[in-house]
Amino acid sequence: MGFVVLHMEKAHGSDSGTTAHIERFIIPKNADPTRTHLNRRLIDYPDGVKDRSAAIQQRLEEAGLTRKIGSNQVRAIRINVSGTHEDMKRIEEEGRLDEWCADNLKYFADTFGKENIVAAHLHRDEETPHIHVTLVPIVKGERKRRKREEQTKKRYRKKPTDTVRLCADDIMTRLKLKSYQDTYAEAMAKYGLQRGIDGSKARHKSTQQYYRDIQKLADNLKAEVVDLQQQKETAREELRQAKKEIQTEKLKGAATTAAANIAESVGSLFGSNKVKTLERENTALHREVADHEETIEA
Repeated sequence: MGFVVLHMEKAHGSDSGTTAHIERFIIPKNADPTRTHLNRRLIDYPDGVKDRSAAIQQRLEEAGLTRKIGSNQVRAIRINVSGTHEDMKRIEEEGRLDEWCADNLKYFADTFGKENIVAAHLHRDEETPHIHVTLVPIVKGERKRRKREEQTKKRYRKKPTDTVRLCADDIMTRLKLKSYQDTYAEAMAKYGLQRGIDGSKARHKSTQQYYRDIQKLADNLKAEVVDLQQQKETAREELRQAKKEIQTEKLKGAATTAAANIAESVGSLFGSNKVKTLERENTALHREVADHEETIEA
């Protein structure tokens, strides 16, 4: 069995940068543009809402908050869910991806309230299929000030238990985060996915750090490709030079062979028995002529 992936991260402001990534207003370098059309928005926006950031703002406006939202206050929680690469590709190949998406939406609606899940996007143009869920952390009840009360010895008037508040800290306590990992794994068990090791030292990276690492890896691979191309060109030049030297040596060898053949031919011509015979016959004729001349004079 593979493992589930459930990563939760606080977002400040309108979170427009993440919206651009999720909505694919900008195509990231690690995405395959030929598969972007396979991405899907799993939750339809209300009328007049154009994107994820606007959906966050609308939920905040309609929640009935009584306190002013601070400039640095967390307005949304980014949730990224997936599974081990091999298992997610298996789920995709089995035609169960739609079912997996539906079960994810049900889990988050049941856990945090359907009205607080303002966006969900399935991405299939990256290496592993995954869903980006956007949660607006609207909670009800009084603020937890036990520790401060114990330190200052002051008593605060308790607010009604149905007071609507924006508080990511209430949702992302250590115990609750652990509980989400347990319950989410139970919901995904039907897909052959299980919880990661409880107490593991492994830690999630932020989305920004993840993409910085991806970009760094891409840059390193690009540098390696350039280096390999240079090595390839060097090898080609060495091969051309070697072929040239071999051809030169062949030509030298051919020339040497030709010269030897010519010398052999010339040597065989001038050193043959036929030439020597002709020389002897020529000498004999000269002697015969000389003898005739002596006879005539006598």
